[in-house]
Amino acid sequence: MINNSGRRKAAIARIYMKDGNGKIEVNNRSFDSYFPLEWHRSSIESPLRITDNYGKFDISVNVRGGGQSGQAEAVRLGIAKALVDLNAELKPTLRAAGFMTRDSRVVERKKSGQKKARKRFQFSKR
Repeated sequence: MINNSGRRKAAIARIYMKDGNGKIEVNNRSFDSYFPLEWHRSSIESPLRITDNYGKFDISVNVRGGGQSGQAEAVRLGIAKALVDLNAELKPTLRAAGFMTRDSRVVERKKSGQKKARKRFQFSKR
């Protein structure tokens, strides 16, 4: 069994991967019910498809924090890292596809005296 983790925005995903028939379970729920949007599911499966490992592993995921997109990309990074732990020769393929880099962009904090991080209150000259 291989375990790894992935992060994106405020989401943290722990991946547990073992040989099997391609079953993916997220937070003890089925993969399709946890990620109802097709592009989230295809994003998560893409490291497996690009390395010809789709359907070869049973994957169990614990993910928390953030929203759907952040969680999906955290799971994708964790799966890619787990595949590299399994076979280091896959790393150049996954890196070229952009799956090995942690996307470090996070929400900018709100500043005092402003409406949001960059939006300001309306200026009045008089």
